[in-house]
Amino acid sequence: MPMSGPANAKGAGSGEEGPPPEPCSATACVDQAGTVQMWSAEAETLLGYPAREVCGTPAMELLTTRRNREAALAGRDRPEAGRQSWDGVLALRHRDGHDVSVALRVRPLTDREGRAGWSVSAEDARRIERENSDRATMRALFEQYPVPIVIMDGELRYRLLNRAAERILNRPGNQLIGRHADEDISHIDSETIDRVLRQVRETGEPVLGLSVRGSPPTGPDRDRMWSLSTFRLTDPADRFLAMCQTYVDITDGYRAERRRELLTRAGAGIGATLDVARTAQELADVLVPALGDVAWVALSESVLEGDEPPKMFGPGRWNLRRIGVAPPGDGWPTGLPAAGAVPPALPDVALLRRIGQGETVLLPDRDSVIAAAEGHTELAHLFVPEHGHSAIAAPLFARGLVLGTVVVWRTHRPDPFGQEDADLLTETASRAALGVDNARRYTREHRAAVALQQRLLPAATTDTPAAETVGFYVPAGGGAEIGGDWYDVIALPSFRIALVAGDVTGHGLHATATMGRLRTAVDTLADLELDPDELLTHLDGLVQQLQDEAPDPGDTVGASCLYAVYDPVTCRCTLAGAGHPPPLVVRPDGTVGPVELSPGPLLGVGGMPFEATTFEVEPGSVITVYTKGVINRDDHDPDAGLRRLTDRLARFAGPGRALDGVGHELLRSLGDAPARDDMTLLLARTRAIAPENTATWEFPADESVVAAARQAVAGQLAAWGLEEMSFTTELVVSELVTNAIRYAGGPVGLRLIRENVLVCEVDDPSNTQPRLRRARWSDEGGRGLFLVAQLTTRWGSRYARSGKTIWTEQPLPADPGPLTSLP
Repeated sequence: MPMSGPANAKGAGSGEEGPPPEPCSATACVDQAGTVQMWSAEAETLLGYPAREVCGTPAMELLTTRRNREAALAGRDRPEAGRQSWDGVLALRHRDGHDVSVALRVRPLTDREGRAGWSVSAEDARRIERENSDRATMRALFEQYPVPIVIMDGELRYRLLNRAAERILNRPGNQLIGRHADEDISHIDSETIDRVLRQVRETGEPVLGLSVRGSPPTGPDRDRMWSLSTFRLTDPADRFLAMCQTYVDITDGYRAERRRELLTRAGAGIGATLDVARTAQELADVLVPALGDVAWVALSESVLEGDEPPKMFGPGRWNLRRIGVAPPGDGWPTGLPAAGAVPPALPDVALLRRIGQGETVLLPDRDSVIAAAEGHTELAHLFVPEHGHSAIAAPLFARGLVLGTVVVWRTHRPDPFGQEDADLLTETASRAALGVDNARRYTREHRAAVALQQRLLPAATTDTPAAETVGFYVPAGGGAEIGGDWYDVIALPSFRIALVAGDVTGHGLHATATMGRLRTAVDTLADLELDPDELLTHLDGLVQQLQDEAPDPGDTVGASCLYAVYDPVTCRCTLAGAGHPPPLVVRPDGTVGPVELSPGPLLGVGGMPFEATTFEVEPGSVITVYTKGVINRDDHDPDAGLRRLTDRLARFAGPGRALDGVGHELLRSLGDAPARDDMTLLLARTRAIAPENTATWEFPADESVVAAARQAVAGQLAAWGLEEMSFTTELVVSELVTNAIRYAGGPVGLRLIRENVLVCEVDDPSNTQPRLRRARWSDEGGRGLFLVAQLTTRWGSRYARSGKTIWTEQPLPADPGPLTSLP
């Protein structure tokens, strides 16, 4: 009797794992007398009896119950040999004594010699019951599983569908069986389904979790998202059986993810710059294409200026300027007003009143758009893009103020906006409105701080015999607070000028206020005509005093400063720096280089000396003084910034170039990105007083030389054509020289300088400061300086390394004759 043995495991004995063996029946052969003639290995495994113990024994001995044996002896359950078959479940006795329930299949058999018998096959009834139960369970799972499952054959025709699949495909199974998957019978893109099926069939690689959009033909929600998984079904031998696709509805998760993604992008990308216009553009960029195809943000004119918008929204009150638009450039719909457009006065319609009251308005179709216009169709070209069929308009509402509106249209995608989209836009607009309002408030405060800073700075241009100067101040941008940078040009006696640049540490109004105090202090100290290093020493003491007066002990007050004095008579410049970058000098031949100065500590450090540096300056040179914001750019490398500034000065500041244009080109060359620090730039093109416009004498300490001094002055004034000034000037010189000889000794120096005024200087070796006092009627002296003050427009004295200089200024007559100055 042939028997089927267990299938050999693939690679058995080689350590490789193969498919599990197929279940096989236990078989036996029983003759007409009921004696076992053959016993298979499977039967031995099932009941535990080896063939040598069973063959030749009655088969009924294997029956476990007495009832079964009696029935077998009576022949009631035994089929007639060779005539009929029998199937049933009986309990057989295992060799170790326990019962084994088996399903028997008895079939008549006649051997080659004509003897009749039966072929008996048996399987474990419990396994059969389990398999039947598993089949029923799997069938129930397939039918009742809520996830749509579709089975297709190798030709990609529908073969089997569960009830969930029938619902989403909107067809009963009997209408789909045998039809190809690429037929347009699904609300999900049939081309996508067919493409994925063919790919998986050919490659064998499953495609899992592919997100596809579907629109059921019925129901209130016509926009669903599905996770599509496609894979092959194979038997244990890896032979192809069918294709399987499952659809999982991920609409809620997709919408939540889209909402989270949009809000995350809005939180990360809106309002970081504190610039109103840029914030509006960032909002438009976030909404397209994430929510719609076209979007714009319109803001009140007052918001752009940093002020609060009007609280009433009647006709003509809503002057909104379209600021941010998306998509930009060529993607913007033709005919629709772009960024910067100001629409005409809008009519008083319910739509605008609802938005003005902080409500989001949903227009799901063109009919609702037409109804919202309330007959004002002439305005459609301003607000309705071509092919626009659905829109949402939401207010930018923050802190009780409606700052503007944001409008989103769908033009290309066919599905209209729903309430969920309107809620999403409302939340996004609410977050963006806070960013817009923060930018508005920053704009107002920044504008006030910049105005204060500019009021504290000197005139942008000056024109003196010493130099032509132009100053530039650029406030910080990109959300940075205003700083404490300043520049100054101070006119000093004897036609000299002081060039000043400083930078207070920190930002904000306190830095601006500190800057104002320091600039005033520099002006005051400059009036004392101190040397640059001595002036910085006094200024350092003032900063230390400000540190002690700071309301918060943690506040630090410090500053850098550069103070330079240029003398057009000697063409020499003396300067000192306190933690400040060195100035650059553009020479008349076009070469540019920094001034080698000894850097001092920042103001406020204390305990460190400042050192002055003196260098020659050719007439027509451009001295460039600046703060660190000019050279500290995005790379934060001041050395590289200094090289860039040097190169650009060589390019822009050539001879004959107007300083105003040079400064603007320099600042433009730094880039359009807003600076993170204030910038000040001061350009001074030097001049020289011609030698023929000066006269110098030196006299010994003898009062008899006073007459010689008066005679020398009279002769020089005559040579200059200033005879009418001789009497006054001789009297001034007489008093000053006499006082110098009497109280200071000699030698005494005398110098006249003629430019737009006449300057008279008397030098002596004394460090005693002269004082103007009121002489009593009986005093014989003490009236010399009083007379000098009455005869001149102003006078003063300054100290040198040894001695002092007393100077006076007198106005020239209306027609003083030709003046000669070097350029």
